[in-house]
Amino acid sequence: MAPVDHSLPTQTAVQALTLDRFNVLGVSVSITNMQNAMDVADDLIRAGRRGYICVTGVHGVMESQSDEDLLHTHNESLLTVPDGMPLVWLGKLQGHNNIGRVYGPDFMIELSRRAVERQYKVFLYGGAPGVAQDLKLSLETKCPGLKVVGTHTPPFRPLNEAEELDLIGQVAECKPDIMWVGLSTPKQERFMAKYLPLLSCNLLVGVGAAFDIHTGRIADSPALLKKCGLQWLHRLFQEPKRLWRRYLFNNPRFLYAVGRQLIGLSRYE
Repeated sequence: MAPVDHSLPTQTAVQALTLDRFNVLGVSVSITNMQNAMDVADDLIRAGRRGYICVTGVHGVMESQSDEDLLHTHNESLLTVPDGMPLVWLGKLQGHNNIGRVYGPDFMIELSRRAVERQYKVFLYGGAPGVAQDLKLSLETKCPGLKVVGTHTPPFRPLNEAEELDLIGQVAECKPDIMWVGLSTPKQERFMAKYLPLLSCNLLVGVGAAFDIHTGRIADSPALLKKCGLQWLHRLFQEPKRLWRRYLFNNPRFLYAVGRQLIGLSRYE
């Protein structure tokens, strides 16, 4: 293993890595790729700063069209990374040739491997009962030496005052460097924006389905479907009752709105 560089990046260096974005229907998507996203996350933690990363695809962009708070949350993030191929293609179409997909489940594994090298501590928040505990075992198997210092399964509703204080106390006790949040969009983005100032943690990352994929509750899509931008179809076949409205309404609306933006008929701040 190569020696670890423990030198701290300057605040300017961290900011420089996170400034460049492009506009997709008003959502400012980071011009980044897997390696760059990991470097930004790593620099943030080593600098002792705080931030959150939104892992966003078409669903997150379309939810932001009718939710100004969600739009603001995406645009105020440390990074809003392109989780789906349509956002990557739009970035390349606008001349950003270095952009690449930052798929949530893959990002979780890659950053966990970096966490082993850096000896970062990890906390898992989200999922149905038992999922976070199973994910802990899965990540520790895939990334030997990973320090998963806590898990928390929230209720399927906003936390009440007692639950909120319990979570804040639990995180304060173990002081993780990274918290993986698996609540699905837009719940996880709202959670990260609200609780980042309250939790003793440097980095929050919303990865949604990664919790279920890494614990085997959902099968990951074949590589060819991912490359072709058809992963949504594979997900739809697995969870038709939950996802049919999302994909069959959002996807056509997204294509129409993006087409208008590209040819200049619609403008988004």
